[in-house]
Amino acid sequence: MENTKSSIGLKVALGIALALFVGTCFYSMNLYNDSKEIEEELIAEKEAVISDLNAMAEQYDVAIGENEIANNSLIEARGRIQGLVDSLQITETNVKSLLRYKSKYAKLQREMDKILAENDALRVENSFLATSLDSTRIRLEERTMFTDSLLLQNNALAEVVSNAAILNAVGLKGFGVIERTSGKLIPTERASRADKIRICFTVAKNTLVQAGEEELYVQVIDPEKNTLGLNEQVTFGETTLNYSIISKFNYENASLNICEFVKSKNDFEKGRYIVNVYNSKDLVSTSEFTLK
Repeated sequence: MENTKSSIGLKVALGIALALFVGTCFYSMNLYNDSKEIEEELIAEKEAVISDLNAMAEQYDVAIGENEIANNSLIEARGRIQGLVDSLQITETNVKSLLRYKSKYAKLQREMDKILAENDALRVENSFLATSLDSTRIRLEERTMFTDSLLLQNNALAEVVSNAAILNAVGLKGFGVIERTSGKLIPTERASRADKIRICFTVAKNTLVQAGEEELYVQVIDPEKNTLGLNEQVTFGETTLNYSIISKFNYENASLNICEFVKSKNDFEKGRYIVNVYNSKDLVSTSEFTLK
């Protein structure tokens, strides 16, 4: 009887132990499965955070690439993201660390939104400034072209005025004359009878020339190419002029008739005589006559 009771007690104990073992195994298996699922979820979350960080880094790369001169804030923020990705990849995956990195990610996201917004505003401002500078440059170039054109016109006008502001001789005539003892002058075309060459011309009125003492150089060249009269030289820059006489007069902003006389050291030759009138180095009138 006692043996039977002991056998039954042993069976009950074995049953309980077996039940406990089976329960423990079942619990352990469930706990292992739950742990694997949690680990897989954490790894997936970690990869998601890394992916979001890489996407954020790409946005910074685009923003940096759009700037000819990279913004230091963009470069520094891009560096912080890369540092966080590198740290996250080597960090043990657990709930605490993942939550910490998510918090950093959220902070970086807010920072990125602010920096990119500022960068967009700066890019728009720079674009407007570049457009404004281009417009200003174009206006300056147009103004420079206009100024250069005006300067050329002024120089041309000044040259025209300078060239026009000289006295001219019109109606230039030369002829031989016989001079009587009484002072009376008789025109002649005979070389053997001529005592002097008389040169007459009119100084034309020119409002561009101021009133005052003026002078013109008269040159008489005989048939032998000799300069009659004084035959002296005057130099204007690189130009040398042989003249017969200097005609000096007082110009009063009105036309003025002038006559001058030129003598010859010898008898006058037969042939063609040339008469030139110069205002400094500029030839202002020329004429010719013949003595027989």
